Amino acid sequence: MRINNGWLSHVQRIMSPYYDDRPDNENPSLLVIHNISLPPEQFGGPYITQLFTGQLDPNQHPYFAQIYQYKVSAHCLIRRQGEIIQYVSFNKRAWHAGVSCFAGRKKCNDFSIGIELEGSDNQPFTDQQYCKLLHVTHLLMQTYPITINRITGHSDIAPGRKTDPGAHFDWIRFRTGLEIFLNET
Repeated sequence: MRINNGWLSHVQRIMSPYYDDRPDNENPSLLVIHNISLPPEQFGGPYITQLFTGQLDPNQHPYFAQIYQYKVSAHCLIRRQGEIIQYVSFNKRAWHAGVSCFAGRKKCNDFSIGIELEGSDNQPFTDQQYCKLLHVTHLLMQTYPITINRITGHSDIAPGRKTDPGAHFDWIRFRTGLEIFLNET
């Protein structure tokens, strides 16, 4: 897997309409880790992709009636089995962070990449997800000015409003794995 013109090679690509240009063609310098499950606490199915592409049917589940009109996306989704779907080029601004602030700078979408892990605040993530997240993160750090100190959770840039990736995301495992990845290159 490599990054070519903002796109991961060898992953499924499904274009979201919910993106635009970054201000002044700014390079992303922050990685934001999220979690998502649709319906909440349920995995699999087409619903995350339908949300990110504006095709979520509000009649499919009562929860969808609350969210089907949201115009949201992420750059990538990593499913439970490790499958990666990319919705937006890393060179473009995906609409994943909302009202947010990192290190005193607001509007994190302007300068960040958003990766969604299929999951919830209440369940551990899979080994396959950590493996793929580490690989993608390493590629992003080789391509963009993202450092280990500029990787954060959605809850950290939108405290009180967001809780993901949640208490079950193992930051120590992720950061230790990332340091091993970085030392091997």
